[in-house]
Amino acid sequence: MKTEITLTINGKQRKALVEPRQSLADLLREDMRLTATHLGCEHGVCGACTILLNGEPARACIALAITLDGSEVRTLEGLQDDPLMGVLKQSFHEEHGLQCGFCTPGMLISSHDLLQRKKGLDEEQIRVAMSGNLCRCTGYQGIVRSIKAAADKWAEKMTASEEVAS
Repeated sequence: MKTEITLTINGKQRKALVEPRQSLADLLREDMRLTATHLGCEHGVCGACTILLNGEPARACIALAITLDGSEVRTLEGLQDDPLMGVLKQSFHEEHGLQCGFCTPGMLISSHDLLQRKKGLDEEQIRVAMSGNLCRCTGYQGIVRSIKAAADKWAEKMTASEEVAS
């Protein structure tokens, strides 16, 4: 028996009929065609399915859609025009953080959240903060270097904006 729920997905209110055991990841990928949300382990361990749920990083593979009625979901597609996400994507490209790309959406969502919350991060802090996102290629050097480069660029951009505003 399906139940109707209403979610705000990437800023748009959407209704969906969901099965009691349907995951948010399946709803996003199969019903909403938001395929940046990848399914890796399907146990909430690898982080490939990371999305923002009510503004906080969450694992879409272990979140039952039926329990999220009224929630706000933001996927990588919903951050397309976000300036910080633009800096992160460019840094992943320049610093070889992409590898096979399977983990990249989850890495980008998690690092976006990290850079919004913390400034002046060093490599060790980035590694600890990102330890919930696994890379099947084990190419963590490029990923960490990408996030560090984005953090530095973002800090410069914010400093320049503050100087213009004052």
